[in-house]
Amino acid sequence: MRNLQKALEAKRHYDASDEELMEFYEQMLLIRRFEERAGQLYGLGLIGGFCHLYIGQEAVAVGLQSALDGDKDSVITGYRDHGHMLAYGIDPKVIMAELTGRQAGISKGKGGSMHMFSTEHKFYGGHGIVGAQVALGGGLALAHQYNEDGGLCLAYFGDGAANQGQVYETFNMAALWNLPIVFVVENNGYAMGTAVKRSSAETEFYRRGTAFRIPGMDVNGMDVLEVRAAAEIAMDYVRQGGGPVLMELNTYRYRGHSMSDPAKYRSREEVQDVREKSDPIEGAKKVLLERGVSEDKLKEIDKAIKARVAEAADFAESSPEPAPSELYTDVLVGEY
Repeated sequence: MRNLQKALEAKRHYDASDEELMEFYEQMLLIRRFEERAGQLYGLGLIGGFCHLYIGQEAVAVGLQSALDGDKDSVITGYRDHGHMLAYGIDPKVIMAELTGRQAGISKGKGGSMHMFSTEHKFYGGHGIVGAQVALGGGLALAHQYNEDGGLCLAYFGDGAANQGQVYETFNMAALWNLPIVFVVENNGYAMGTAVKRSSAETEFYRRGTAFRIPGMDVNGMDVLEVRAAAEIAMDYVRQGGGPVLMELNTYRYRGHSMSDPAKYRSREEVQDVREKSDPIEGAKKVLLERGVSEDKLKEIDKAIKARVAEAADFAESSPEPAPSELYTDVLVGEY
């Protein structure tokens, strides 16, 4: 049950080329700048409803999704989903347009922040019901197995959702049927606002698959190279027919649970300490500088990404809202 963890401990970091590391850095920085701008648009009233930002957790989505086979594998997650879509390389314009409820959005403006979807990229949401995506991920994995397409499902959920009963029902079935699925707990320490130690009897989430004989992995989710290394170990195991894997990615969100959360359950000093010591983007930047990339080049990249995000925001603001008739499209009606 500890073989995968031992493999990670033997080699904690992925040997990224300079080009790969730069790509990881740019993807994480794009997510950061995009989410910062989304927060501004929410404050201006251009984004309605709920809005859950991914700031601080960028290394998880980038590190894991960079190891996927884009032609075969599927992904499903909860409602903190903008970062995962950007990690796929999806155009920020259509994501921002979706956030602002515009026709040009990736879900035609009808999904909003919490319900993004892209069958083209095998990204199946974006789900607003806590933990519901895990059972659906089990279904995606069953489809991969049934169709014999060689794909696996990457199913994300948070430390709060980890206490939902349907998660364990899915663990049981996935292990029983030897499904090709990687369960990913994005443990940001506070769920919707309650510290892990106050809500969970077992705070080491990677151990929670043990009762179902699912091997677990404990990963530093603030280090993109460690995440990528762990992803390769887990996915190789699944692809070779080993069955499901449970990964705990220990990460940290800098903002509250959603834009309406003042996050008074933790101190500003705690957040600042994580920013200064463990920020995933600054960590990648440090390695790039050590490899000889100039500070000026990194500043140019940041400037270009800010311009790209500003362009996405302008596109969203100038795009029309869906026509009223769109209320009647994409709705399944039938008799069985």
